[in-house]
Amino acid sequence: MAETTYFPRRLILAGAMIAGVLLALAVHMLGARYGLDLGGLWTDTRDFMPAGAAIAWWLIATVGFSGGYFTATLMHSAVSGQIPQRMRQFLIVIGVLVLAGAGQAASAPSPVPTISGVLAGLAALCLGAAMAFCGAHFALRKA
Repeated sequence: MAETTYFPRRLILAGAMIAGVLLALAVHMLGARYGLDLGGLWTDTRDFMPAGAAIAWWLIATVGFSGGYFTATLMHSAVSGQIPQRMRQFLIVIGVLVLAGAGQAASAPSPVPTISGVLAGLAALCLGAAMAFCGAHFALRKA
């Protein structure tokens, strides 16, 4: 009977965090293209927070958490051969398409002012990293 091998826990955590952050940044770039940007937080409206900024905040957090969680789960089970080859190829294609769409959205001129765009990008990076870590940690804790 063959023994089941596993990746080291820190390697899975690092890989899941990277995947979660990349997905969160991709969603941030795609959302900014369609008007859902965190840059709306720094506008002159003193009465309320724009709905687009709130939706973008929750969308980035959700994608970062779920990206970290599912990547850690997939990496944990992929080593033992529990993922079929076709599923692995499908996930690779989906990841490439999402990142290609984000690259196309990032290459277009931004409707957001520069300093606001930089602050929004840094906020999305930090939020995505924190939520990807939480998702990966919960997935590894369960496994």
